[in-house]
Amino acid sequence: MAIILDADVIVNGERGAFDLHGWVASRPDEQFEIAAITVAELWHGVERASQPHRGRRQSYLEAILEALPIIPYTEQTAYEHAHIWAELESSGKMIGFYDVIVAATALERRSSLATFNLRHFSEVKGLTLIVPK
Repeated sequence: MAIILDADVIVNGERGAFDLHGWVASRPDEQFEIAAITVAELWHGVERASQPHRGRRQSYLEAILEALPIIPYTEQTAYEHAHIWAELESSGKMIGFYDVIVAATALERRSSLATFNLRHFSEVKGLTLIVPK
């Protein structure tokens, strides 16, 4: 079982608001991964960044992506995604569409999710959350 990193964990690391490298290093027995949709979210941040932030942000992201396995959106992810989406929507507790995909990726793999966004992800049944410290 691995820990999937949410975009907010990586962004806070890039901004210096969180010591991502130190936190990962403090968990040497853990495998860390990133969902493919999170890669899109992070590249979107690079694309929208102005200079001089863009170059620094791009270098940081490239280093992260080189170090982490990227978990693709598969047919099984699509099933988990649809299930979570329907459950949240029918309960009136819908969260962000990308968050649903991240949650589906974690559930499919039986992985934990490292995030600072407990408000959204705590709505997903069965999802194991880790708040990095």
